[in-house]
Amino acid sequence: MLSVVLGCGYSGLRIARELAADGEVVGTRRDAGGLAELARGGVRGVALDGGVSAELAEVLGRATHLVSSVAPARTPPLDDPMLDVVRPLVEGGALPALEWIGYLSTIGVYGDHGGGLVDEGTPCVSAQPRSIARLEAEAAWRALGERAGVPVAVLRLSGIYGPGRNAVRDALAGRARVLIKAGQVFNRIHVDDLATATALAARARFRGVLNVTDDEPAAPQDVIGHAHALIGRAPPPAVPFDEADISPMARSFYTESKRVANGRSKSVLGLQYRYPDYRSGLASLVTGERVASGA
Repeated sequence: MLSVVLGCGYSGLRIARELAADGEVVGTRRDAGGLAELARGGVRGVALDGGVSAELAEVLGRATHLVSSVAPARTPPLDDPMLDVVRPLVEGGALPALEWIGYLSTIGVYGDHGGGLVDEGTPCVSAQPRSIARLEAEAAWRALGERAGVPVAVLRLSGIYGPGRNAVRDALAGRARVLIKAGQVFNRIHVDDLATATALAARARFRGVLNVTDDEPAAPQDVIGHAHALIGRAPPPAVPFDEADISPMARSFYTESKRVANGRSKSVLGLQYRYPDYRSGLASLVTGERVASGA
Protein backbone atom coordinates (compact mmCIF):
# COMPACT_ATOMS: atom_id res chain seq x y z
CA MET A 1 0.00 0.00 0.00
CA LEU A 2 1.33 3.40 -1.01
CA SER A 3 -0.70 6.38 0.12
CA VAL A 4 -0.22 9.87 -1.28
CA VAL A 5 -1.63 12.82 0.65
CA LEU A 6 -2.08 15.80 -1.62
CA GLY A 7 -1.68 19.00 0.35
CA CYS A 8 -0.10 17.44 3.41
CA GLY A 9 -0.61 20.32 5.83
CA TYR A 10 -2.00 20.42 9.36
CA SER A 11 -4.56 17.65 8.89
CA GLY A 12 -2.72 15.90 6.08
CA LEU A 13 0.39 15.33 8.17
CA ARG A 14 -1.61 13.55 10.85
CA ILE A 15 -3.40 11.50 8.22
CA ALA A 16 -0.05 10.54 6.72
CA ARG A 17 1.27 9.40 10.09
CA GLU A 18 -1.86 7.27 10.59
CA LEU A 19 -1.57 5.72 7.13
CA ALA A 20 2.11 4.94 7.70
CA ALA A 21 1.01 1.96 9.79
CA ASP A 22 -0.20 0.34 6.55
CA GLY A 23 2.74 1.02 4.26
CA GLU A 24 4.60 3.74 2.41
CA VAL A 25 3.28 7.30 2.62
CA VAL A 26 4.21 10.38 0.64
CA GLY A 27 2.87 13.89 1.18
CA THR A 28 2.98 16.86 -1.18
CA ARG A 29 3.77 20.44 -0.29
CA ARG A 30 4.35 23.47 -2.45
CA ASP A 31 7.76 24.67 -1.28
CA ALA A 32 10.98 23.79 0.51
CA GLY A 33 9.69 25.02 3.86
CA GLY A 34 6.70 22.72 3.64
CA LEU A 35 8.85 19.76 2.63
CA ALA A 36 11.13 20.42 5.60
CA GLU A 37 8.11 20.40 7.89
CA LEU A 38 7.07 17.01 6.55
CA ALA A 39 10.58 15.67 7.06
CA ARG A 40 10.52 16.83 10.69
CA GLY A 41 7.22 15.00 11.04
CA GLY A 42 8.70 11.78 9.69
CA VAL A 43 6.90 11.87 6.34
CA ARG A 44 8.53 11.81 2.92
CA GLY A 45 7.63 14.92 0.98
CA VAL A 46 7.49 15.62 -2.74
CA ALA A 47 7.01 19.08 -4.22
CA LEU A 48 3.79 19.88 -6.04
CA ASP A 49 3.27 23.44 -7.16
CA GLY A 50 1.58 23.28 -10.51
CA GLY A 51 3.25 20.75 -12.79
CA VAL A 52 3.99 17.12 -11.97
CA SER A 53 7.69 16.42 -11.57
CA ALA A 54 9.32 13.15 -12.57
CA GLU A 55 9.63 12.25 -8.88
CA LEU A 56 5.95 12.84 -8.23
CA ALA A 57 4.92 11.02 -11.42
CA GLU A 58 6.88 7.97 -10.25
CA VAL A 59 5.18 8.07 -6.84
CA LEU A 60 1.71 8.51 -8.29
CA GLY A 61 2.34 5.66 -10.70
CA ARG A 62 2.68 3.34 -7.69
CA ALA A 63 0.01 4.91 -5.49
CA THR A 64 -2.80 2.69 -4.28
CA HIS A 65 -4.51 5.28 -2.08
CA LEU A 66 -4.90 9.00 -2.69
CA VAL A 67 -6.14 11.64 -0.26
CA SER A 68 -6.86 15.22 -1.29
CA SER A 69 -7.01 17.70 1.58
CA VAL A 70 -6.87 20.84 -0.56
CA ALA A 71 -9.92 23.08 -0.81
CA PRO A 72 -11.07 24.45 -4.15
CA ALA A 73 -11.18 28.16 -4.83
CA ARG A 74 -13.91 29.82 -2.75
CA THR A 75 -16.02 31.01 -5.66
CA PRO A 76 -17.48 29.16 -8.67
CA PRO A 77 -16.70 28.05 -11.30
CA LEU A 78 -14.93 25.05 -9.86
CA ASP A 79 -11.18 25.51 -9.49
CA ASP A 80 -9.69 22.52 -7.66
CA PRO A 81 -5.92 22.44 -8.17
CA MET A 82 -5.51 18.83 -7.00
CA LEU A 83 -8.31 17.62 -9.25
CA ASP A 84 -6.65 19.43 -12.14
CA VAL A 85 -3.46 17.48 -11.43
CA VAL A 86 -5.01 14.08 -10.84
CA ARG A 87 -7.77 13.93 -13.42
CA PRO A 88 -5.63 13.86 -16.59
CA LEU A 89 -3.28 11.34 -14.99
CA VAL A 90 -6.11 9.00 -14.04
CA GLU A 91 -7.84 9.37 -17.38
CA GLY A 92 -4.52 8.82 -19.16
CA GLY A 93 -3.82 5.60 -17.30
CA ALA A 94 -0.86 7.02 -15.36
CA LEU A 95 -2.18 5.77 -11.98
CA PRO A 96 -2.61 2.06 -12.73
CA ALA A 97 -2.33 0.89 -9.12
CA LEU A 98 -4.96 3.26 -7.73
CA GLU A 99 -7.54 1.51 -5.50
CA TRP A 100 -9.19 4.34 -3.55
CA ILE A 101 -9.56 8.12 -3.36
CA GLY A 102 -10.43 10.12 -0.27
CA TYR A 103 -11.65 13.70 -0.55
CA LEU A 104 -11.79 15.91 2.54
CA SER A 105 -14.82 18.17 2.36
CA THR A 106 -16.84 20.14 4.90
CA ILE A 107 -20.17 20.00 6.70
CA GLY A 108 -20.59 23.54 5.40
CA VAL A 109 -22.21 22.08 2.28
CA TYR A 110 -25.39 21.35 4.26
CA GLY A 111 -26.02 25.04 4.82
CA ASP A 112 -28.41 26.44 7.39
CA HIS A 113 -30.92 24.09 9.02
CA GLY A 114 -31.92 26.33 11.90
CA GLY A 115 -30.05 24.25 14.46
CA GLY A 116 -31.76 21.06 13.28
CA LEU A 117 -30.14 17.66 12.91
CA VAL A 118 -28.51 16.77 9.59
CA ASP A 119 -27.06 13.52 8.30
CA GLU A 120 -25.55 12.33 5.03
CA GLY A 121 -28.99 12.19 3.40
CA THR A 122 -29.90 15.78 4.26
CA PRO A 123 -30.15 18.11 1.23
CA CYS A 124 -27.17 20.44 0.80
CA VAL A 125 -28.65 23.92 0.66
CA SER A 126 -25.79 26.25 1.50
CA ALA A 127 -25.90 29.55 -0.32
CA GLN A 128 -22.26 30.34 0.55
CA PRO A 129 -20.10 30.41 -2.63
CA ARG A 130 -17.30 28.49 -0.87
CA SER A 131 -19.69 25.68 0.08
CA ILE A 132 -21.22 25.56 -3.39
CA ALA A 133 -17.68 25.17 -4.76
CA ARG A 134 -17.02 22.36 -2.25
CA LEU A 135 -20.14 20.52 -3.34
CA GLU A 136 -19.08 20.84 -6.97
CA ALA A 137 -15.64 19.49 -6.05
CA GLU A 138 -17.21 16.52 -4.26
CA ALA A 139 -19.24 15.71 -7.37
CA ALA A 140 -16.21 16.06 -9.66
CA TRP A 141 -14.04 13.71 -7.56
CA ARG A 142 -16.84 11.15 -7.38
CA ALA A 143 -17.41 11.38 -11.12
CA LEU A 144 -13.70 10.80 -11.72
CA GLY A 145 -13.83 7.73 -9.52
CA GLU A 146 -16.84 6.37 -11.39
CA ARG A 147 -15.09 6.77 -14.74
CA ALA A 148 -11.95 5.10 -13.41
CA GLY A 149 -13.72 2.35 -11.47
CA VAL A 150 -12.16 3.56 -8.22
CA PRO A 151 -14.19 4.09 -5.01
CA VAL A 152 -14.25 7.66 -3.73
CA ALA A 153 -14.96 8.57 -0.10
CA VAL A 154 -16.14 12.09 0.66
CA LEU A 155 -15.45 12.90 4.30
CA ARG A 156 -17.40 15.94 5.44
CA LEU A 157 -15.51 17.50 8.33
CA SER A 158 -16.62 19.91 11.02
CA GLY A 159 -14.37 22.58 12.55
CA ILE A 160 -10.90 21.09 12.95
CA TYR A 161 -8.89 21.64 16.12
CA GLY A 162 -5.93 20.00 17.80
CA PRO A 163 -2.40 20.79 18.98
CA GLY A 164 -1.52 24.38 18.12
CA ARG A 165 -5.01 25.23 16.87
CA ASN A 166 -7.55 25.29 19.65
CA ALA A 167 -9.47 27.35 22.18
CA VAL A 168 -6.95 26.63 24.97
CA ARG A 169 -4.15 28.21 22.96
CA ASP A 170 -6.34 31.21 22.20
CA ALA A 171 -7.17 31.55 25.90
CA LEU A 172 -3.52 31.40 26.92
CA ALA A 173 -2.65 34.00 24.27
CA GLY A 174 -5.48 36.30 25.35
CA ARG A 175 -6.98 36.44 21.88
CA ALA A 176 -10.31 34.68 22.47
CA ARG A 177 -13.52 36.51 21.57
CA VAL A 178 -16.92 35.60 22.96
CA LEU A 179 -19.66 36.30 20.43
CA ILE A 180 -23.23 35.53 21.45
CA LYS A 181 -25.85 34.62 18.87
CA ALA A 182 -28.96 32.94 20.23
CA GLY A 183 -29.36 29.33 19.09
CA GLN A 184 -26.01 29.18 17.30
CA VAL A 185 -24.17 25.85 17.55
CA PHE A 186 -21.20 24.30 15.77
CA ASN A 187 -19.75 20.81 15.61
CA ARG A 188 -16.00 20.20 15.86
CA ILE A 189 -13.52 17.40 15.18
CA HIS A 190 -10.16 16.72 16.79
CA VAL A 191 -7.50 16.29 14.12
CA ASP A 192 -6.49 12.89 15.51
CA ASP A 193 -10.05 11.58 15.12
CA LEU A 194 -10.08 13.00 11.60
CA ALA A 195 -6.88 11.10 10.80
CA THR A 196 -8.23 7.86 12.26
CA ALA A 197 -11.43 8.15 10.25
CA THR A 198 -9.51 8.75 7.02
CA ALA A 199 -7.26 5.75 7.61
CA LEU A 200 -10.23 3.50 8.37
CA ALA A 201 -11.97 4.64 5.19
CA ALA A 202 -8.80 4.00 3.20
CA ARG A 203 -8.37 0.49 4.60
CA ALA A 204 -11.99 -0.36 3.86
CA ARG A 205 -11.86 1.38 0.47
CA PHE A 206 -15.12 3.01 1.51
CA ARG A 207 -17.26 4.54 -1.22
CA GLY A 208 -19.72 7.33 -0.43
CA VAL A 209 -20.24 10.24 1.96
CA LEU A 210 -19.54 10.29 5.69
CA ASN A 211 -19.81 13.00 8.31
CA VAL A 212 -16.69 13.05 10.47
CA THR A 213 -17.55 15.13 13.51
CA ASP A 214 -17.89 14.98 17.27
CA ASP A 215 -21.00 13.90 19.18
CA GLU A 216 -21.85 17.26 20.70
CA PRO A 217 -22.60 20.43 18.76
CA ALA A 218 -22.13 23.34 21.13
CA ALA A 219 -22.39 27.09 21.31
CA PRO A 220 -19.06 28.87 20.71
CA GLN A 221 -19.22 30.65 24.06
CA ASP A 222 -19.48 27.29 25.87
CA VAL A 223 -16.26 26.08 24.28
CA ILE A 224 -14.41 29.32 25.01
CA GLY A 225 -15.65 29.39 28.58
CA HIS A 226 -14.54 25.80 29.16
CA ALA A 227 -11.10 26.48 27.68
CA HIS A 228 -10.60 29.39 30.06
CA ALA A 229 -11.79 27.31 33.01
CA LEU A 230 -9.21 24.65 32.17
CA ILE A 231 -6.40 27.18 32.59
CA GLY A 232 -7.96 29.02 35.51
CA ARG A 233 -8.77 32.27 33.74
CA ALA A 234 -11.96 34.23 33.26
CA PRO A 235 -13.16 34.52 29.66
CA PRO A 236 -13.40 37.97 28.07
CA PRO A 237 -16.70 39.86 28.17
CA ALA A 238 -19.35 38.61 25.80
CA VAL A 239 -20.26 40.68 22.73
CA PRO A 240 -23.62 40.37 20.97
CA PHE A 241 -23.07 39.01 17.47
CA ASP A 242 -24.85 41.92 15.81
CA GLU A 243 -22.44 44.37 17.47
CA ALA A 244 -19.25 42.42 16.79
CA ASP A 245 -16.54 43.86 14.58
CA ILE A 246 -15.56 40.78 12.60
CA SER A 247 -14.64 40.04 9.00
CA PRO A 248 -17.30 39.18 6.41
CA MET A 249 -15.84 35.67 6.22
CA ALA A 250 -16.15 35.13 9.97
CA ARG A 251 -19.65 36.60 9.97
CA SER A 252 -20.74 34.22 7.21
CA PHE A 253 -20.09 31.19 9.41
CA TYR A 254 -22.73 32.45 11.84
CA THR A 255 -25.41 32.56 9.13
CA GLU A 256 -25.70 28.76 9.26
CA SER A 257 -26.53 26.57 12.25
CA LYS A 258 -27.02 22.81 12.38
CA ARG A 259 -26.38 19.74 14.49
CA VAL A 260 -24.46 17.14 12.54
CA ALA A 261 -25.02 13.42 13.09
CA ASN A 262 -21.99 11.11 12.96
CA GLY A 263 -23.66 7.73 13.46
CA ARG A 264 -22.86 6.48 9.99
CA SER A 265 -19.11 6.96 10.47
CA LYS A 266 -19.35 4.77 13.57
CA SER A 267 -21.46 2.03 12.02
CA VAL A 268 -19.75 1.86 8.63
CA LEU A 269 -16.13 2.34 9.69
CA GLY A 270 -16.32 1.04 13.25
CA LEU A 271 -14.95 4.41 14.27
CA GLN A 272 -14.64 5.06 17.98
CA TYR A 273 -14.08 8.75 18.51
CA ARG A 274 -11.26 9.36 20.95
CA TYR A 275 -12.54 12.88 21.59
CA PRO A 276 -16.33 12.72 21.25
CA ASP A 277 -16.89 16.21 22.64
CA TYR A 278 -15.02 19.48 23.06
CA ARG A 279 -14.42 18.90 26.78
CA SER A 280 -12.40 15.72 26.28
CA GLY A 281 -10.59 17.21 23.30
CA LEU A 282 -9.58 20.42 25.04
CA ALA A 283 -8.56 18.61 28.23
CA SER A 284 -6.08 16.55 26.21
CA LEU A 285 -4.41 19.72 24.93
CA VAL A 286 -3.86 21.75 28.09
CA THR A 287 -0.44 20.44 29.08
CA GLY A 288 1.02 20.73 25.61
CA GLU A 289 -0.33 24.23 25.11
CA ARG A 290 1.01 25.41 28.45
CA VAL A 291 4.46 24.13 27.50
CA ALA A 292 4.27 25.68 24.03
CA SER A 293 3.22 29.06 25.43
CA GLY A 294 5.59 28.99 28.38
CA ALA A 295 2.67 29.47 30.75
